[in-house]
Amino acid sequence: MRLGILTGGGDVPGLNPCIKAVTRRAGELGWEVIGFRRGWSGPLYYNPDDPDGSEQHLMRLDREVVRTIDREGGTVLHTTRIDPYWMLEENLPDFLKGRFKPSEKGTVDATPHILRVIEHLGIDVMVCIGGDGTLAYAAHLGEQGVKTVSIPKTMDNDVHGTDYCIGFSTAVSRSVEYINALRTSTGSHERIAVVELFGRHSGETALIASYLADVDRAIIAEVPFDPARLADLVAADRMENPARYAMVVVSEGARMEGGERQHYGEADEYGRKRLGGIGQILGAELTRLTGIDTINQSLAYLMRAGAPDALDRMVAKSFGTMAVQEIAEGRSGFMTALRDGQYATVPASLCTEGKKRVDVAAFYDAESYRPRIAKVLGNPMFFY
Repeated sequence: MRLGILTGGGDVPGLNPCIKAVTRRAGELGWEVIGFRRGWSGPLYYNPDDPDGSEQHLMRLDREVVRTIDREGGTVLHTTRIDPYWMLEENLPDFLKGRFKPSEKGTVDATPHILRVIEHLGIDVMVCIGGDGTLAYAAHLGEQGVKTVSIPKTMDNDVHGTDYCIGFSTAVSRSVEYINALRTSTGSHERIAVVELFGRHSGETALIASYLADVDRAIIAEVPFDPARLADLVAADRMENPARYAMVVVSEGARMEGGERQHYGEADEYGRKRLGGIGQILGAELTRLTGIDTINQSLAYLMRAGAPDALDRMVAKSFGTMAVQEIAEGRSGFMTALRDGQYATVPASLCTEGKKRVDVAAFYDAESYRPRIAKVLGNPMFFY
């Protein structure tokens, strides 16, 4: 048996422990593991007609190679956001240019090449670790007859079909740590702190981090906010605090009522711009409306920096081990998952069949802009 493995999308702490678990468990069964470098760009840039020149796009994994990788964050395989199903001609490797018919949108589908690479390398099962984009393409490959196993990771915890994704706990832990650290300067200057966290469409990271750090107000991606009402609430929070400061957390995907999400920079090859900047805008608005100076801090990549915490190590190793165990039983076409606090598998296509968002009615007070856990009994550890 020969497994292929890759990590796609954004990096998160926990990827390396997962890679290690897959490799070691596969090695115990006498299987080979071939890692593709840089997500789906690995098989995209691999040229079966030039295998020696394409070796740079692979990483042959064994027990010795992965021995210490779980001690660090990120991914030893590296990662990109490449989607072979939707490529611009100019972004293809030279040896593939002109081989595919463009769609009406001007993009090409390089899947026939990906299928050829998998067959050329003799890969029996592809293990794909990623968020909804990476796993959606894995599901597409499954429809083409490739045996695939999907493992969900994202610090937004927003992959549909699983209660938990690798990277979420560490992102929350980092956020709580830095939010509380920022209280020092905010209190010293008697200001309002606005802390922006990652969260494009799902505000779960901001919600849970705010709940655990006990911030004054939390703005999540799912609920547009009224800056004037928020300003009144935060000004009152500051006055009620003996130290005369207030803490506000905001998801990067949050927006004002009637407004748009904030983007910056040039669009990528898929037409997507980076989200971010709402924290700066909100801070300026709070200062304008209250007359109180603000401290604006985007935690950004600090949320995904460094080694994983204990929970992410546990889930990553368990997902990797479970994936190989199920493959050994002859199963594929599934995504590893946590459901109601238990390890489970669900169809790989499930990640494409819905959106995972904060249940506002159950976990958020949209009037006061605060986490509100309506009921704890019967909920899993992270409430989802």
